[in-house]
Formats: sequence, structure tokens, C-alpha cells
Amino acid sequence: MATAHAQALDTKHAEIERRIAAEMRRPLPDLTMIQKLKKAKLRLKDALSRS
Repeated sequence: MATAHAQALDTKHAEIERRIAAEMRRPLPDLTMIQKLKKAKLRLKDALSRS
């Protein structure tokens, strides 16, 4: 079960990375959105390291 949980967290982490990259490619990126996504990515990374 822990492996499935870790895999789900890893999938979410990759999705957030994709969203950050997509936002940064925009002509006028939303820096607030990027900051929120980076914080969420960090929380997921912390959760992943604990599991």
C-alpha cells in the first residue's frame, strides 16, 4: 500500500512539474500561480520523502 501511495505522490509531483513548465512557456506567465505550484510541489516532495 505504501508503494501505491508513493507512486500516486510521484505522479502528482510530475503533473505539477508539467504545469509549472507550461506556465513558464506562456508569453506572460502568472508568477503567483507558479509560486503556488512550486509550494505544492515542495509539499509533495516532503510527503514522498516521508513515505
